[in-house]
Amino acid sequence: MKPQKLPSEEWHQLGLAAATHTFAAAIPFSCMPVLFVEISADLNLSLTQIGTAWGMLGLSGVIISVYGGILGDKFGPKRVLAVLCLLGGITGAMRGLSFNFITLAAAMFAFGFVRAMIPITVHKAARLWFDGPNLSIANSIVSMAMGFGLTLGPLVSATVLSPLLGSWRQVLLVYGTMSVAIGLLWTLQRGNIVRGGEAARKPTSISMRAAISQLVRTKVLWLIGLALMFRTASIIGFVGYLPLYLRGQGWDTAHADGALAGFYAISTLSVIPISLLSNKLHSRKYLLFAAAIIAVLGIGFLPLASGIAIWLFVLAVGITMDAYMSITITFTQERQELSMAHSGTALGIIFTLSQLGAFVSPWSEPLRLDTKG
Repeated sequence: MKPQKLPSEEWHQLGLAAATHTFAAAIPFSCMPVLFVEISADLNLSLTQIGTAWGMLGLSGVIISVYGGILGDKFGPKRVLAVLCLLGGITGAMRGLSFNFITLAAAMFAFGFVRAMIPITVHKAARLWFDGPNLSIANSIVSMAMGFGLTLGPLVSATVLSPLLGSWRQVLLVYGTMSVAIGLLWTLQRGNIVRGGEAARKPTSISMRAAISQLVRTKVLWLIGLALMFRTASIIGFVGYLPLYLRGQGWDTAHADGALAGFYAISTLSVIPISLLSNKLHSRKYLLFAAAIIAVLGIGFLPLASGIAIWLFVLAVGITMDAYMSITITFTQERQELSMAHSGTALGIIFTLSQLGAFVSPWSEPLRLDTKG
Protein backbone atom coordinates (compact mmCIF):
# COMPACT_ATOMS: atom_id res chain seq x y z
CA MET A 1 0.00 0.00 0.00
CA LYS A 2 1.55 3.28 -1.17
CA PRO A 3 1.09 6.67 0.54
CA GLN A 4 -1.77 8.64 -1.00
CA LYS A 5 -1.56 12.26 -2.06
CA LEU A 6 -3.32 14.39 0.51
CA PRO A 7 -4.80 17.92 0.46
CA SER A 8 -2.31 20.70 1.13
CA GLU A 9 -4.21 21.83 4.24
CA GLU A 10 -3.26 18.62 6.03
CA TRP A 11 0.40 19.14 5.25
CA HIS A 12 0.22 22.80 6.31
CA GLN A 13 -1.12 21.80 9.69
CA LEU A 14 1.47 19.05 9.93
CA GLY A 15 4.07 21.77 9.32
CA LEU A 16 2.77 23.72 12.32
CA ALA A 17 2.79 20.54 14.39
CA ALA A 18 6.41 20.01 13.37
CA ALA A 19 7.26 23.61 14.33
CA THR A 20 5.61 22.94 17.69
CA HIS A 21 7.90 19.99 18.28
CA THR A 22 10.97 22.05 17.30
CA PHE A 23 10.36 25.35 19.08
CA ALA A 24 8.02 24.50 21.96
CA ALA A 25 9.15 21.01 22.97
CA ALA A 26 12.67 20.26 21.70
CA ILE A 27 14.89 23.36 21.85
CA PRO A 28 13.74 24.49 25.34
CA PHE A 29 14.47 20.95 26.55
CA SER A 30 17.78 20.12 24.86
CA CYS A 31 19.35 23.47 25.70
CA MET A 32 19.58 22.57 29.40
CA PRO A 33 22.49 20.06 29.42
CA VAL A 34 24.84 22.55 27.72
CA LEU A 35 23.65 25.42 29.93
CA PHE A 36 24.06 23.44 33.16
CA VAL A 37 27.74 24.40 33.50
CA GLU A 38 26.84 28.11 33.41
CA ILE A 39 23.77 27.61 35.56
CA SER A 40 25.62 25.59 38.20
CA ALA A 41 28.34 28.25 38.43
CA ASP A 42 25.80 31.06 38.70
CA LEU A 43 23.57 29.33 41.26
CA ASN A 44 26.37 27.38 43.01
CA LEU A 45 24.83 23.95 42.35
CA SER A 46 26.39 20.54 42.92
CA LEU A 47 26.25 17.75 40.36
CA THR A 48 23.58 16.03 42.43
CA GLN A 49 21.44 19.18 42.43
CA ILE A 50 21.81 19.48 38.66
CA GLY A 51 20.71 15.86 38.26
CA THR A 52 17.73 16.43 40.55
CA ALA A 53 16.65 19.53 38.61
CA TRP A 54 17.04 17.60 35.34
CA GLY A 55 14.95 14.77 36.79
CA MET A 56 12.10 17.14 37.61
CA LEU A 57 11.07 17.05 33.95
CA GLY A 58 10.54 13.31 34.22
CA LEU A 59 8.71 13.55 37.55
CA SER A 60 6.15 16.01 36.22
CA GLY A 61 5.81 13.88 33.09
CA VAL A 62 4.97 10.83 35.19
CA ILE A 63 2.16 12.75 36.86
CA ILE A 64 0.64 14.48 33.83
CA SER A 65 1.29 12.43 30.67
CA VAL A 66 -1.84 10.30 30.81
CA TYR A 67 -3.98 13.40 31.41
CA GLY A 68 -2.40 15.03 28.38
CA GLY A 69 -3.58 12.14 26.25
CA ILE A 70 -7.08 12.38 27.67
CA LEU A 71 -7.25 16.15 27.05
CA GLY A 72 -6.33 15.61 23.40
CA ASP A 73 -9.04 12.95 23.06
CA LYS A 74 -11.75 15.05 24.75
CA PHE A 75 -11.10 18.55 23.41
CA GLY A 76 -9.20 17.99 20.19
CA PRO A 77 -5.49 18.61 19.58
CA LYS A 78 -5.69 22.14 18.15
CA ARG A 79 -7.17 23.81 21.23
CA VAL A 80 -5.01 21.76 23.56
CA LEU A 81 -1.80 22.60 21.66
CA ALA A 82 -2.64 26.32 21.70
CA VAL A 83 -2.93 26.28 25.49
CA LEU A 84 0.08 24.00 26.02
CA CYS A 85 2.41 26.15 23.90
CA LEU A 86 1.33 29.32 25.69
CA LEU A 87 1.81 27.75 29.11
CA GLY A 88 5.03 26.06 28.01
CA GLY A 89 6.45 29.41 26.97
CA ILE A 90 5.60 30.97 30.32
CA THR A 91 6.91 28.11 32.45
CA GLY A 92 9.98 27.69 30.25
CA ALA A 93 10.84 31.37 30.67
CA MET A 94 10.38 31.00 34.44
CA ARG A 95 13.53 28.86 34.52
CA GLY A 96 15.49 31.96 33.56
CA LEU A 97 14.25 33.71 36.71
CA SER A 98 15.63 31.05 39.08
CA PHE A 99 17.92 32.26 41.86
CA ASN A 100 18.72 29.01 43.71
CA PHE A 101 18.30 25.23 43.50
CA ILE A 102 14.72 25.23 44.84
CA THR A 103 13.44 27.80 42.35
CA LEU A 104 15.22 26.08 39.45
CA ALA A 105 13.82 22.66 40.38
CA ALA A 106 10.32 24.14 40.77
CA ALA A 107 10.55 25.90 37.40
CA MET A 108 11.81 22.71 35.73
CA PHE A 109 8.92 20.79 37.29
CA ALA A 110 6.37 23.35 36.06
CA PHE A 111 7.86 23.41 32.56
CA GLY A 112 7.99 19.62 32.42
CA PHE A 113 4.35 19.49 33.52
CA VAL A 114 3.36 21.25 30.29
CA ARG A 115 6.04 20.01 27.92
CA ALA A 116 5.29 16.33 28.58
CA MET A 117 1.85 16.74 27.01
CA ILE A 118 2.99 18.40 23.77
CA PRO A 119 4.41 15.33 21.91
CA ILE A 120 1.39 13.24 22.92
CA THR A 121 -1.01 15.83 21.50
CA VAL A 122 1.05 16.37 18.33
CA HIS A 123 1.01 12.64 17.55
CA LYS A 124 -2.70 12.50 18.42
CA ALA A 125 -3.21 15.18 15.75
CA ALA A 126 -1.19 13.16 13.25
CA ARG A 127 -3.40 10.14 13.97
CA LEU A 128 -6.50 12.19 13.20
CA TRP A 129 -5.13 13.76 10.03
CA PHE A 130 -3.42 10.73 8.46
CA ASP A 131 -3.93 7.01 8.08
CA GLY A 132 -2.27 4.03 6.41
CA PRO A 133 1.36 4.52 5.30
CA ASN A 134 0.87 8.28 5.53
CA LEU A 135 0.54 7.93 9.31
CA SER A 136 4.05 6.53 9.58
CA ILE A 137 5.38 9.32 7.35
CA ALA A 138 3.56 11.98 9.37
CA ASN A 139 4.90 10.60 12.66
CA SER A 140 8.41 10.48 11.22
CA ILE A 141 8.17 14.10 10.00
CA VAL A 142 7.15 15.47 13.38
CA SER A 143 9.75 13.22 15.03
CA MET A 144 12.36 14.64 12.64
CA ALA A 145 11.25 18.13 13.66
CA MET A 146 11.75 17.11 17.28
CA GLY A 147 15.21 15.83 16.39
CA PHE A 148 16.05 19.06 14.58
CA GLY A 149 15.16 21.06 17.68
CA LEU A 150 17.07 18.67 19.91
CA THR A 151 20.11 19.19 17.64
CA LEU A 152 19.80 22.97 17.48
CA GLY A 153 19.40 23.44 21.25
CA PRO A 154 22.85 22.20 22.34
CA LEU A 155 24.51 23.55 19.19
CA VAL A 156 23.68 27.24 19.74
CA SER A 157 22.48 27.75 23.31
CA ALA A 158 25.74 27.87 25.27
CA THR A 159 28.30 28.79 22.60
CA VAL A 160 26.26 31.30 20.50
CA LEU A 161 23.13 32.61 22.20
CA SER A 162 24.35 32.88 25.78
CA PRO A 163 27.37 35.07 24.88
CA LEU A 164 25.24 37.03 22.40
CA LEU A 165 22.34 37.68 24.78
CA GLY A 166 24.36 38.07 27.94
CA SER A 167 23.59 34.94 30.00
CA TRP A 168 21.69 31.67 30.20
CA ARG A 169 18.71 33.57 31.65
CA GLN A 170 18.09 35.53 28.46
CA VAL A 171 18.41 32.35 26.39
CA LEU A 172 15.56 30.72 28.29
CA LEU A 173 13.45 33.88 28.05
CA VAL A 174 13.90 33.92 24.26
CA TYR A 175 12.92 30.25 23.99
CA GLY A 176 9.83 30.93 26.10
CA THR A 177 8.82 33.71 23.71
CA MET A 178 9.13 31.36 20.73
CA SER A 179 6.80 28.85 22.38
CA VAL A 180 4.22 31.56 23.07
CA ALA A 181 4.36 32.57 19.39
CA ILE A 182 3.66 28.98 18.31
CA GLY A 183 0.70 28.89 20.71
CA LEU A 184 -0.72 32.04 19.12
CA LEU A 185 -0.44 30.43 15.68
CA TRP A 186 -2.48 27.46 16.93
CA THR A 187 -5.24 29.82 18.08
CA LEU A 188 -5.55 31.03 14.47
CA GLN A 189 -6.12 27.54 13.04
CA ARG A 190 -9.60 26.78 11.76
CA GLY A 191 -11.31 23.65 10.47
CA ASN A 192 -11.21 20.07 11.66
CA ILE A 193 -9.39 17.65 9.39
CA VAL A 194 -10.13 14.13 10.56
CA ARG A 195 -9.69 10.77 8.85
CA GLY A 196 -10.84 7.36 9.90
CA GLY A 197 -14.62 7.59 9.95
CA GLU A 198 -17.35 9.48 11.75
CA ALA A 199 -16.46 7.97 15.13
CA ALA A 200 -13.19 9.83 15.02
CA ARG A 201 -14.62 13.18 13.98
CA LYS A 202 -15.84 14.27 17.39
CA PRO A 203 -13.86 14.47 20.62
CA THR A 204 -14.64 11.45 22.74
CA SER A 205 -17.09 11.80 25.61
CA ILE A 206 -15.83 8.73 27.48
CA SER A 207 -14.89 9.43 31.08
CA MET A 208 -11.24 9.52 32.09
CA ARG A 209 -11.73 6.59 34.47
CA ALA A 210 -13.45 4.45 31.85
CA ALA A 211 -10.81 5.17 29.21
CA ILE A 212 -7.92 4.34 31.51
CA SER A 213 -9.67 1.25 32.89
CA GLN A 214 -10.17 -0.08 29.38
CA LEU A 215 -6.63 0.62 28.24
CA VAL A 216 -4.69 -0.64 31.27
CA ARG A 217 -6.12 -4.11 30.62
CA THR A 218 -4.47 -4.13 27.19
CA LYS A 219 -1.29 -6.21 27.62
CA VAL A 220 0.46 -4.99 24.48
CA LEU A 221 0.24 -1.41 25.78
CA TRP A 222 2.20 -2.42 28.89
CA LEU A 223 4.85 -4.19 26.81
CA ILE A 224 5.30 -1.14 24.61
CA GLY A 225 5.34 1.21 27.59
CA LEU A 226 7.85 -0.78 29.64
CA ALA A 227 10.22 -1.09 26.68
CA LEU A 228 9.96 2.66 26.13
CA MET A 229 10.52 3.32 29.85
CA PHE A 230 13.88 1.52 29.96
CA ARG A 231 15.02 3.04 26.69
CA THR A 232 14.07 6.55 27.79
CA ALA A 233 15.89 6.07 31.09
CA SER A 234 19.10 5.20 29.28
CA ILE A 235 18.79 7.99 26.68
CA ILE A 236 17.92 10.75 29.18
CA GLY A 237 20.81 9.81 31.43
CA PHE A 238 23.08 9.64 28.39
CA VAL A 239 22.23 13.06 26.90
CA GLY A 240 21.97 14.80 30.26
CA TYR A 241 25.57 14.11 31.23
CA LEU A 242 27.36 13.65 27.90
CA PRO A 243 28.63 17.27 27.66
CA LEU A 244 29.74 17.25 31.32
CA TYR A 245 31.40 13.84 30.89
CA LEU A 246 33.30 14.88 27.78
CA ARG A 247 34.47 18.13 29.36
CA GLY A 248 35.69 16.06 32.29
CA GLN A 249 37.66 13.97 29.77
CA GLY A 250 39.42 17.13 28.58
CA TRP A 251 37.21 18.08 25.64
CA ASP A 252 36.66 21.80 25.09
CA THR A 253 33.15 23.25 25.35
CA ALA A 254 32.49 23.48 21.60
CA HIS A 255 33.50 19.86 20.92
CA ALA A 256 31.65 18.48 23.96
CA ASP A 257 28.45 20.33 23.02
CA GLY A 258 29.03 19.37 19.39
CA ALA A 259 29.03 15.69 20.29
CA LEU A 260 25.55 16.04 21.77
CA ALA A 261 24.43 18.04 18.74
CA GLY A 262 25.88 15.31 16.49
CA PHE A 263 23.93 12.69 18.42
CA TYR A 264 20.68 14.54 17.75
CA ALA A 265 21.64 15.42 14.16
CA ILE A 266 22.23 11.82 13.07
CA SER A 267 18.95 10.90 14.71
CA THR A 268 17.14 13.66 12.80
CA LEU A 269 18.59 12.61 9.45
CA SER A 270 17.80 8.92 9.90
CA VAL A 271 14.25 9.05 11.27
CA ILE A 272 12.41 9.25 7.93
CA PRO A 273 14.52 6.59 6.10
CA ILE A 274 14.16 4.16 9.01
CA SER A 275 10.42 4.86 9.27
CA LEU A 276 10.02 4.23 5.53
CA LEU A 277 11.97 1.01 5.97
CA SER A 278 9.51 -0.04 8.67
CA ASN A 279 6.69 0.46 6.13
CA LYS A 280 8.44 -1.80 3.63
CA LEU A 281 9.25 -4.54 6.14
CA HIS A 282 5.65 -4.64 7.47
CA SER A 283 7.03 -5.56 10.88
CA ARG A 284 8.00 -2.63 13.07
CA LYS A 285 8.86 -4.71 16.13
CA TYR A 286 12.04 -6.13 14.60
CA LEU A 287 13.37 -2.65 13.95
CA LEU A 288 12.52 -1.66 17.53
CA PHE A 289 14.42 -4.66 18.83
CA ALA A 290 17.46 -3.86 16.66
CA ALA A 291 17.43 -0.23 17.84
CA ALA A 292 17.34 -1.36 21.48
CA ILE A 293 20.37 -3.62 20.97
CA ILE A 294 22.34 -0.81 19.32
CA ALA A 295 21.57 1.53 22.24
CA VAL A 296 22.63 -1.06 24.82
CA LEU A 297 25.97 -1.67 23.09
CA GLY A 298 26.67 1.98 22.32
CA ILE A 299 25.95 3.35 25.80
CA GLY A 300 27.52 0.35 27.52
CA PHE A 301 30.87 0.65 25.72
CA LEU A 302 31.10 4.46 25.70
CA PRO A 303 32.98 4.70 29.06
CA LEU A 304 35.66 2.40 27.63
CA ALA A 305 36.17 4.49 24.50
CA SER A 306 38.47 7.39 23.73
CA GLY A 307 39.10 9.75 20.82
CA ILE A 308 37.26 8.96 17.61
CA ALA A 309 35.68 5.86 19.17
CA ILE A 310 33.59 8.12 21.41
CA TRP A 311 32.12 9.77 18.33
CA LEU A 312 31.37 6.38 16.80
CA PHE A 313 29.47 5.18 19.87
CA VAL A 314 27.60 8.49 20.23
CA LEU A 315 26.49 8.42 16.60
CA ALA A 316 25.61 4.72 16.76
CA VAL A 317 23.24 5.36 19.67
CA GLY A 318 21.82 8.47 18.00
CA ILE A 319 21.03 6.93 14.64
CA THR A 320 17.88 5.21 15.92
CA MET A 321 16.88 7.60 18.74
CA ASP A 322 14.04 9.53 17.05
CA ALA A 323 13.21 6.63 14.74
CA TYR A 324 12.58 4.40 17.75
CA MET A 325 10.09 6.88 19.16
CA SER A 326 8.38 7.44 15.81
CA ILE A 327 8.01 3.71 15.11
CA THR A 328 6.86 3.01 18.67
CA ILE A 329 4.10 5.63 18.37
CA THR A 330 2.98 4.35 14.96
CA PHE A 331 3.10 0.75 16.21
CA THR A 332 0.85 1.77 19.13
CA GLN A 333 -1.59 3.70 16.97
CA GLU A 334 -1.95 0.82 14.52
CA ARG A 335 -2.93 -1.74 17.15
CA GLN A 336 -6.42 -3.06 16.53
CA GLU A 337 -7.03 -3.24 20.29
CA LEU A 338 -6.79 0.58 20.51
CA SER A 339 -9.45 2.75 18.90
CA MET A 340 -8.64 6.10 17.28
CA ALA A 341 -10.89 7.86 19.78
CA HIS A 342 -8.62 6.66 22.61
CA SER A 343 -5.29 7.03 20.80
CA GLY A 344 -4.28 10.08 22.83
CA THR A 345 -5.00 8.32 26.11
CA ALA A 346 -3.06 5.24 24.96
CA LEU A 347 -0.07 7.40 24.12
CA GLY A 348 -0.48 9.12 27.48
CA ILE A 349 -0.12 5.77 29.26
CA ILE A 350 3.06 4.72 27.44
CA PHE A 351 4.48 8.23 27.83
CA THR A 352 3.77 8.04 31.56
CA LEU A 353 5.95 4.94 31.78
CA SER A 354 8.54 6.65 29.58
CA GLN A 355 8.63 9.68 31.86
CA LEU A 356 9.09 7.40 34.87
CA GLY A 357 12.37 6.30 33.31
CA ALA A 358 13.26 9.93 32.58
CA PHE A 359 12.63 10.83 36.22
CA VAL A 360 14.71 8.06 37.82
CA SER A 361 17.66 7.98 35.41
CA PRO A 362 19.23 11.45 35.94
CA TRP A 363 19.73 10.83 39.69
CA SER A 364 21.90 7.71 39.57
CA GLU A 365 25.03 8.99 37.85
CA PRO A 366 25.61 12.22 39.86
CA LEU A 367 25.05 10.36 43.11
CA ARG A 368 27.74 7.84 42.12
CA LEU A 369 30.14 10.58 41.00
CA ASP A 370 29.58 12.66 44.15
CA THR A 371 30.32 9.58 46.26
CA LYS A 372 33.60 9.12 44.41
CA GLY A 373 34.62 12.75 44.59
